Amino acid sequence: MQHYHYIFTGSGLSALMTVYEMILSGKFQDKSFLLIDENLKKYNDRTWCFWDNSTLFEAIISKTWNKAFFSNTTTKTQLNFSPYQYKMIKAIDFYNYVFNTISKQKNITFINEKVTHFEDLNSHCIVRTEKSSFECKKVFNSILDIEIVKSQTKFPLLQQHFIGWFIKSKEPVFDSSCATFMDFSISQKGNTRFMYVLPTSSTEALIEYTLFSKDLLPKEEYENGIVNYIKNLGINDYHIIEKEQGNIPMTCYEFWKQNTKNIVNIGSAGGWTKASTGFTFKNVTKKSKALTQFLTHEVDFRKFHKKDKFWLYDLLFIEVLFKNNNLGSTVFSSLFKKGNPNLIFKFLDEETNYWEDLKVILKCPKTPFIKALIRRVFKF
Repeated sequence: MQHYHYIFTGSGLSALMTVYEMILSGKFQDKSFLLIDENLKKYNDRTWCFWDNSTLFEAIISKTWNKAFFSNTTTKTQLNFSPYQYKMIKAIDFYNYVFNTISKQKNITFINEKVTHFEDLNSHCIVRTEKSSFECKKVFNSILDIEIVKSQTKFPLLQQHFIGWFIKSKEPVFDSSCATFMDFSISQKGNTRFMYVLPTSSTEALIEYTLFSKDLLPKEEYENGIVNYIKNLGINDYHIIEKEQGNIPMTCYEFWKQNTKNIVNIGSAGGWTKASTGFTFKNVTKKSKALTQFLTHEVDFRKFHKKDKFWLYDLLFIEVLFKNNNLGSTVFSSLFKKGNPNLIFKFLDEETNYWEDLKVILKCPKTPFIKALIRRVFKF
């Protein structure tokens, strides 16, 4: 049985980001790595966006916006991001960028197979695929078993689910300098539903129909929503360049309790997604750096977790939308209509102090959050 120091089950964003950070650290050159995934990562399967004021992955940023619109049924507000920028990275560019770095490392191997089982035997771990078996010291697992979350009732589970179309219109109809961050003017139908528009030129844009809710919709409902929205934008002649769809779990479930001494859950499987927004990329960059640093001085993955004030804030937000899914527009409108967008982004990036937290929290509708807090007190 072939032996490695580290095996990554899955090679998505969290796995590749962690491997990349470990390479950059220069502290793991004497360790052997194996990445196993049934997907070769050869096509653009998703798009990541994040707000940032640094040069993070600047070489593969496909588009940036300095401002965006936030809309609901009554108002349309322009948000100025400065000094932040809203940035887009296409998954295929990220995959190629990291795999190019990996290809230069003699200690890293990639295998295109499906993982079927992995287990911590205390002194070492076993990982099995449909064709092979491997032994290693540590496993980094990014394969989410959503049934673990669904089978419990202590922590509510919402899903950020969406379908997006990259379209090209015949006429120039988009302002490529301004995104539409959230447009709640569409019919909510008892849910939290919004449109998301990222124009990359005057004739091209990504248009997504997105929900924060418990249940998925039939594919036709998302696509009919996109078609209607495009018509409302005054676009009659266009064609679809590319499609994407996704489903991101939004929960404060304590994923770290599934870690063992030698197996750590990462990405969605480790709760690395920002629970209150579904944003992933920025969170994963932080978590992967923290995990890389952790590995330089710790060997027990059961110690790799952190429950802080932002975990509680996210939990209350999820509790509010789980109980009253129609309140999403009200909550986000109260933030962006009355608040400083830069402070809100800083808050969502989990970089605010308590005084700044209070400024954001006081802009939210009070009653549903107080009720959510009371309900949570009896569940802890």
